[in-house]
Amino acid sequence: MIEAVLFDFGGVILTSPFDAFAAYEAEAGLPPDTIRRLNATNPDTNAWARFERREVDPGEFARLFEAEAAASGHTVDAGRILEGLHGALRPTMVEALRRCAARLKTALLTNNIIPIGTQPSTGPVGEVVDLFDVVVESSVVGCRKPERRFYELACEGLGVAPEACVFLDDLGVNLKPARAMGMTTIKVADPDDAIAELAVVVGFPLG
Repeated sequence: MIEAVLFDFGGVILTSPFDAFAAYEAEAGLPPDTIRRLNATNPDTNAWARFERREVDPGEFARLFEAEAAASGHTVDAGRILEGLHGALRPTMVEALRRCAARLKTALLTNNIIPIGTQPSTGPVGEVVDLFDVVVESSVVGCRKPERRFYELACEGLGVAPEACVFLDDLGVNLKPARAMGMTTIKVADPDDAIAELAVVVGFPLG
């Protein structure tokens, strides 16, 4: 039986930052998926990983990230990359979250660079975050998806076994360790399709 639903934030509850990255790449004349490839190179130790664990500040991140891009033959503006992290809420996914939260335990699992609670104004996004029983942020706990410990923290906070969880993320690399732990996983490519799949897993309507 499913006891808990775990949600990624950007790309699931929020629109994907990769859309903003793609727009920047087109504007800057970079090959498509340049940012994705940089983030996938040395994914545990690169500038992005270190920034999400708060091992470096924004200025150091920018220097490191731009150096990584230069090493791959590209020139990028790290400041523009960071601007693309602020997505918009997906109303249908928020409604699915509300319905899950009314019947099951819920957790937010997010790789982020600034703790949500320290941001000056979160508005509607903050109201959505308040729906979760547990929030696990890489910038707070010092580890990140896809590190196994990140998922363990969510399960421990909810008091559930991995086998009792379903986890939604838009990146397969983040779903793989969750699935290995025994979680049911759903890859979010099309939000409506993912919600329909989640409804089957939890056994009640979500829209």
